[in-house]
Amino acid sequence: MRDTLWIRYQVRVISYEGVRVFRILFMDLSKSYYKIAEVADMLDIPASTLRYWENVFDCLSPMRSTSGRRFYTTADIEQLEIIRFLVKDKGMKIEAAKEQMAHNKANISRRLEMIKTLKEARGELSLILQGLEKRR
Repeated sequence: MRDTLWIRYQVRVISYEGVRVFRILFMDLSKSYYKIAEVADMLDIPASTLRYWENVFDCLSPMRSTSGRRFYTTADIEQLEIIRFLVKDKGMKIEAAKEQMAHNKANISRRLEMIKTLKEARGELSLILQGLEKRR
């Protein structure tokens, strides 16, 4: 039996002077730990924001090496995705996001997964549409 490597991907749509560009980001989930720069790139937020959220949200506590370098697990990244969804996508203030994380985390996780699935489908459909328009 062959080993399977699962890869998560995101499709980002960037508009520049009226031109839509699709950028596909692949995230290799086979690693146990990720550096702060990798996580910042995955979530499209600055590393300074990750460090700030680490101080504000009690649920975030990445491992640290003896030299102080942060190492994030996939569970940490999932927590950060939820926080990013609440703060950046929904526009919640930090205190409201902390309250939601404490009291309604399961519902938020389900909603976030549904939104991710819909965004992936929309991205795939947009790529198909773009390919069809090129064939004209």
